[in-house]
Amino acid sequence: MNDQEAVRIDELRTRPDELRKLFLFEALTPEQLEWVAAHGEVERYAQGAAVIREGDPATCFYVLLEGTLRLTRQVRGSEIEINRTGQRGVYTGATQFVLAERQPDQRYMQTVYALTDCALFQLPARELGDRFREWFPMATHLLEGLFEGGRNIRQIVEQRERLLALGSLSAALTHELNNPAAAAARATASLRERVAGMRHKLALLAKHDIDPNLLEKLIDVQEDLVKRVADAPQLSAVESSDREDELTDWLDEHGIAEGWDMAPSLVPAGITVRDLDGIAESVGDAFVNTALRWLTYSLETETLMGEIEDATSRISNLLAAARQYSQMDRAPYQRVDVHQGLDSTLVMMARKIGPEVRVVKEYDRSLPPIPAYPGELNQVWTNLIDNAVSAMDRKGTLTVRTTATEDGCVQVEIADTGAGIPKENLERIFEPFFTTKPMGEGTGLGLDISYKIVVNRHHGDLRVTSRPGDTRFQVILPVQEQTRASEG
Repeated sequence: MNDQEAVRIDELRTRPDELRKLFLFEALTPEQLEWVAAHGEVERYAQGAAVIREGDPATCFYVLLEGTLRLTRQVRGSEIEINRTGQRGVYTGATQFVLAERQPDQRYMQTVYALTDCALFQLPARELGDRFREWFPMATHLLEGLFEGGRNIRQIVEQRERLLALGSLSAALTHELNNPAAAAARATASLRERVAGMRHKLALLAKHDIDPNLLEKLIDVQEDLVKRVADAPQLSAVESSDREDELTDWLDEHGIAEGWDMAPSLVPAGITVRDLDGIAESVGDAFVNTALRWLTYSLETETLMGEIEDATSRISNLLAAARQYSQMDRAPYQRVDVHQGLDSTLVMMARKIGPEVRVVKEYDRSLPPIPAYPGELNQVWTNLIDNAVSAMDRKGTLTVRTTATEDGCVQVEIADTGAGIPKENLERIFEPFFTTKPMGEGTGLGLDISYKIVVNRHHGDLRVTSRPGDTRFQVILPVQEQTRASEG
């Protein structure tokens, strides 16, 4: 640029006719151009200088006059270039100056560097906003409505998205809790009957003036059989059927009525014909019927108590998973093991994932804990897993993988074997309201919300690669605590 051109650029402040050559100002009236010329000034920046920095108060509106600019955003603690331009007349900085009155604490959304020596025309954002509202009242109302209305709609839909996800998870949790609760109730009712039967048979033994030594021996046999319940070998259906037939034949031969009803209770405890011979030899023919029925009730009681224990443990595990998932009674920001959140999310979504999806967990348990908002990360895992399951039409393999990146970050990968994401959709996948699901099945905000949680809240990165049969969403999170991210 020669000296004459430099003078012309510097005179933009006093020569409105030069401002009119910029596409942004070409339709202004002479009076409006006079105001712009009087209130703006030319600023020069040497190559490599920062024009504005992301996060600083948005005080100025800039128009490029000469040179090339480079725009960056903070991602995972690093500056990522998002654009560069040398087009004369492009603008940056406080681009939402129209809202300065309603939102006085606006911040620059990116950092802008001078890639070459640059000249920019600078206007104060608040004064420009006031004047713009005065010059173009209708346009101002339309822009305010666009910004505010869009933001409100987004907030409402995001809230609705969260409520729908919460409702779906609550329904799934209720269903999962109902199964073990019902099993425990059934087992408790059966246990009551068996205990009553034991009391009855014990009373019969007492009425026959059974020898105390024999009763003590019978109790020892009972204790031995009860202990064997937990260690009894697992039999196939055919093996169980054969064993039941053998026991039924033995019971019939010894005159014990309804032996076919007793055998199914004896087989799971590992009782054999040899065991029955030993019991008959110990108590004698007079007491074998009553003794065996009493022992059968004892075995059934032990089995039912095991079922109740399994059911209540299942309920406790589900509640623990729900508590971990919701991060109830925990600090919102803390160091966490990502595997805990992934496991609790998988438990909460088990019903939605369904039986035809094979879940593969490939965890690197050596990964360090990370500073995070765990409740929000669980929402990310929920969105990504839900998308993966939907992409496979609930049939295929879901892989949840954790690894360390080359720069020491934690990477969580959610992979599916679905049809893949078309190339033309990959660039738009994180856009708000963009969805490929049928009308009414998706809001298009799940991935947008996830992106904001990962990038804005955790200074991380969210990426996606896709080809038929292999789609992978990768969440990268820093191990070292970063400056707290914004709420946006």
